[in-house]
This record gives sequence, structure tokens and C-alpha cells, in this order.
Amino acid sequence: MYSSEKSDDQKSTPASSATTAPATGTPVSSAPAPWSSGLCDCFTDLKSCCLTFWCPCVAFGQISEIVDEGSSSCVLNGAIYALILYCTGGCQFWYSCCYRSKMRGLYNLEEGPCGDCLVHFCCEPCAICQEYRELESRGFDVCIGWHANIAKKNRELAMPPVVQEGMTR
Repeated sequence: MYSSEKSDDQKSTPASSATTAPATGTPVSSAPAPWSSGLCDCFTDLKSCCLTFWCPCVAFGQISEIVDEGSSSCVLNGAIYALILYCTGGCQFWYSCCYRSKMRGLYNLEEGPCGDCLVHFCCEPCAICQEYRELESRGFDVCIGWHANIAKKNRELAMPPVVQEGMTR
């Protein structure tokens, strides 16, 4: 397996020298992190709980805009969610579970308590509510969307620090 002879593609590439470390097979990324709140912690945030229960298409649209980092619209994704919900009688979980998977990938969150589609199939409101709370725990104001969140963060970074009165002579 480790021979001293170079293969044809190693001979032609001067960059592959002794300074290149061999692949070890160990993953570079760390283990997935737990969610900031549990799947059934809906009542810890009544605002997101009520929004998710009464207007799931709005809550989903807001989440999807942030997960897509502004490349899609809250209104468009919410409308697609509502259309799937009302036309199929409940198969919107196929659409929303894709965003849960995407969100887990972005923030390196663990898959649990079961697969993403099964979570959305069994308890869609709880899953959307958990995703909403996760984004809020990461500093997003989910109601204002991606672009307004970025503008808000940029304003906070651009503000000079407040200087307090120090000692006087």
C-alpha cells in the first residue's frame, strides 16, 4: 500500500512532495451540535408557537428565506408551501423537510430524534417551531428576513464603541 515508487500522476505533478500529508480518513469537521431547543419545546416561545400553528406557511417562508441566505423570497416559499398544503392535503412535509436538512447542514446540527422527513411528517408544527427558535438563538430576527438581518448586523459593526467617562484630573 505504501510503496516508495511514485505513480504516473505523482511523477507529473511537482506539487506532490514529502510536504503533503497523507489522508488519514478522519473527518475534518466536528461532531454535529445539538439543537438549541428540543422538538417539543414549542411553548417556550409563544410567538413562534402561535405563528407556526395558525400560519405555518408564513413561518416556513421566513425560515426558508434565512436558510437560503436571501436567494429565495419568504413570500414565494410560503406560497409554495401553502399551495402544496392545500392541493395535496398535507404533503407539504416533503418540501419543508428539505429545508430542515439544509439548515442542519449549514449549522452542523444533529439529525434527531429521527430523520428530517419523519420529523416533519409526524409533527410538522413542532419541527417548524424548533427551526424558528434555532435561527433566533443564532441571532436572527426571523420576522425581518435575511437582507434586513444582514443590514442590522452591518450597522452594529459600523457603530463606534461607546466611550464612558474615565478618570479626570
